[in-house]
Amino acid sequence: MLELIGFGILLFSIFLILTNRPNHFPPGPRALPVIGHLHLLEPLIHHSFRDISSRYGPIIFLRLGSVPCVVASTPELAKELLKTNDLTFSSRQMDSRAITHLTYNSSFAFAPYGPFWKFLKKLSTFELLSSRALSQFHPIRKNELQHLLQHLLNKSKLGESVNVTQELLNLSNNIISRMMLGIRCSGNDSQADDAKTLAREVTQIFGEFNVSDLVWFCRNLDFQGFRKKYEDVHRRFDALLENIITNRELARKKSGGELQAEDLLDMMLDTLEDQNSGVEFTRDTIKALVLYWENPLEFQPERFLKSNGDTVNDTAAVDIRGQHCQLLPFGTGRRSCPGLALAMQELSTTLPAMIQCFEWNLVGPHGEKINGDGAVDMTERPGLTVPRAHDLVCAPVPRQLDIIQHFLIGV
Repeated sequence: MLELIGFGILLFSIFLILTNRPNHFPPGPRALPVIGHLHLLEPLIHHSFRDISSRYGPIIFLRLGSVPCVVASTPELAKELLKTNDLTFSSRQMDSRAITHLTYNSSFAFAPYGPFWKFLKKLSTFELLSSRALSQFHPIRKNELQHLLQHLLNKSKLGESVNVTQELLNLSNNIISRMMLGIRCSGNDSQADDAKTLAREVTQIFGEFNVSDLVWFCRNLDFQGFRKKYEDVHRRFDALLENIITNRELARKKSGGELQAEDLLDMMLDTLEDQNSGVEFTRDTIKALVLYWENPLEFQPERFLKSNGDTVNDTAAVDIRGQHCQLLPFGTGRRSCPGLALAMQELSTTLPAMIQCFEWNLVGPHGEKINGDGAVDMTERPGLTVPRAHDLVCAPVPRQLDIIQHFLIGV
């Protein structure tokens, strides 16, 4: 009995040592044994961080299970961490077995800062997503926008509504998939269906909570059946990519080296064949690559204008490129998203085309059309990118057919 009591005291003492926050750490609530601060996190984790920060200050320390975490909640602190001291915080330790497995342990997004990451950053910035590459893939973006507008026109003629959320997701997936692999994710063939399904499943897994990633003594346990799920997705995902890569390699061999690079897969295969790249670039690397402001919850598009209300540019009140850290859709610093230029080009054509060609009537949850100033449900749900809880469904009404025909012929 005394041995059990002594063992319990020893375990409790170890816990106090491990969970005691050093004096130089930011403030935060007291952690519980084993789970740390996990009990304070609700499904919308960023809301939980906001609530805790409102009590303990703009920078807080949390322990998520056995994983230490520092949360910064102001643009000034974000800039200090991500830009001023970005070299110190530029490396990332990925403890998620699902993400490590699904990305072949070669993920660009989660790779530690070092020669391999620098090589992938250079490849992305100067080859895959350079101005020259984006110009080369302009016909793809044009063609996919035409597909979308034609689909919206067909729906409007039938008096049917469209799931705008899903259509924009299809547009983005198709553009990226055609740029990367030369295939569409939305189509009538089985390969397109497989690509679309797997992309959705991979994204869902990335955004799910797995207790085994956060509690050290659960690392080899699978309480939620998570391992079986991500291993199955990885097996199907790998088979799809291997088939695409093998077919492309055969086509390149048959051409006798005369086949010009048509997409990013060709560019990466060129790199794979280059023995002087300086880093280990493998088939798994290719597969891995293919994979705050005032009143933020109010709709105020003028916040993105200059203070005099003229135009959107680098001096706008809220910068979306991460220079001033009020808003970080693409991150900032060394680890910022290299796809910023692609996203801005896509947004600057798609959204204006949809607005110029169609009027949009909001459709309610039961299929009823909501006229006037009906409010759009902006409720959030948990996920990798904080998606909407309910998709945006609208009924498109053509403005002028000649404008739409102009877009369909010469976007």
